[in-house]
Amino acid sequence: MKIVVLDGYTLNPGDLSWEGISQFGDLKVYDRTEFDSKAIIKNIGDATIVLTNKTPLSKSVLTQVPHLKYVGILATGYNNINIEAAKSLDITVTNVPTYGTQAVAQFTMALLLELCHHIGEHADAVNDGEWTAAPDFCFWNSPLIELDGKTLGIIGFGKIGQATAKMAQAFGLNILAYNRSKNPDLESEMCKYVALDELLKSSDIISLHCPQTDETKGIINTVNIDKMKDGVMLINTSRGGLIIEDDLKDALNSGKIAGAAVDVVSTEPIEADNPLLKAKNCIITPHIAWAPKASRQRMMQTSVENLKSYLEGNPMNVVN
Repeated sequence: MKIVVLDGYTLNPGDLSWEGISQFGDLKVYDRTEFDSKAIIKNIGDATIVLTNKTPLSKSVLTQVPHLKYVGILATGYNNINIEAAKSLDITVTNVPTYGTQAVAQFTMALLLELCHHIGEHADAVNDGEWTAAPDFCFWNSPLIELDGKTLGIIGFGKIGQATAKMAQAFGLNILAYNRSKNPDLESEMCKYVALDELLKSSDIISLHCPQTDETKGIINTVNIDKMKDGVMLINTSRGGLIIEDDLKDALNSGKIAGAAVDVVSTEPIEADNPLLKAKNCIITPHIAWAPKASRQRMMQTSVENLKSYLEGNPMNVVN
């Protein structure tokens, strides 16, 4: 049985092992595959099993690789796969749903703390000699913000949203959560579910942890920004498409939003003309919240278990 990994470098740049996958067949790993149908079809060849992170598998591609029976997504999101086409062609598609919960929540807090303290900026200032030249024993170039008693609004209260809330409460933050479904057991004196408008109106900080769907795409837009507090802070470690980037840029440059930190953007890698590159007080990181080694190791292990379960006739984490 032939197994192909179309874009293995992102998951495994060399610090993990593919042995768990290779035990099931003849494995070929491509670090990257061009996002071109001909290149994708060529690299898949006559493989029965394909693993992919972000390489798109369109209906056109899937119909031209007749040996393909299984697609393992090396990620949680699967919008790069034509799920309906795969289903019609009897191709099983699985994902890895919970590998990065703690890593993403931790990174969310790191972004929040950077917005509050501008640690990188102040460290650079010291290295540039500004502290040496200062007339006082300390100085700061940006306002410093204490979190205790403030309100964090979390849009999307699944596993990552809940993990973020747990960490945030340790800093004394009160939590407002917006989610399609509710679990009353998660509510407490410091955490409660509210409607979206209430969250937008009452939060000092808003963090996005929802999937990108027709309902949530562009949820951060001029209309909803106008409902927010003046000086609110925004964090996005979920999907770039949740934000209308021109609208966020305008809100940052006007001061309506005091600061934003995003680990994801609408097109990745970020394009040179992305509006957020011209926004004030905007931290942009290169989609790395999920990427600690421990998190990637869990993804690898679950991918092995997904494939093993499929081959045993009892597939798990099936998305189609």
